[in-house]
Amino acid sequence: EQPYSPLRQINAKTVGKLGLGWSIDLAPGNTTSVPLEVGGKLFFVTGFGLVHAVDAATGRKLWEYDARVYAAKDQQRVGEAWGPRGIAWWNDKIYLGTMDGRLIAIDAKTGKEVWSRQTLTKGDFNYITGAPRVFDGKVIIGFGGADVNFTRGYVSTYDAETGKLLWRWYTVPGDPAKGF
Repeated sequence: EQPYSPLRQINAKTVGKLGLGWSIDLAPGNTTSVPLEVGGKLFFVTGFGLVHAVDAATGRKLWEYDARVYAAKDQQRVGEAWGPRGIAWWNDKIYLGTMDGRLIAIDAKTGKEVWSRQTLTKGDFNYITGAPRVFDGKVIIGFGGADVNFTRGYVSTYDAETGKLLWRWYTVPGDPAKGF
């Protein structure tokens, strides 16, 4: 997420030699995230929560995981924004935040769900579109929704292995910041 790269293989002398190595067709719909490359595999999310894994050298599909956000009971959240803007990787897992408020861990080798947690309070109008951040065994996720409704705004931290809520920081108008 910086405009700088230390790589030197592509420069003014070599850029003319570049060509298409492979391509894949994606279904029409919502945005496609920036891909993550880990161990020769590319991971990215399209639509409202369709995670793809492809071989980085060939473009061969390895697996897809469908978060089934279109089947969410709370469709109010799903219609408010564009879908996930990114995913995260840590310890052989892909992490996805969904419009219906779930944080999901997916096995990066198989595409199978490891755990899923509802992170939002029933009845609020928040949703998740931002990419989770992962470090030191913790997944941090924020929320959207202030553009369509009053929201108290909070950021939550979960255990990356189990999905257990570790900490939540939130604000309430007129009160100082709180955490638990």
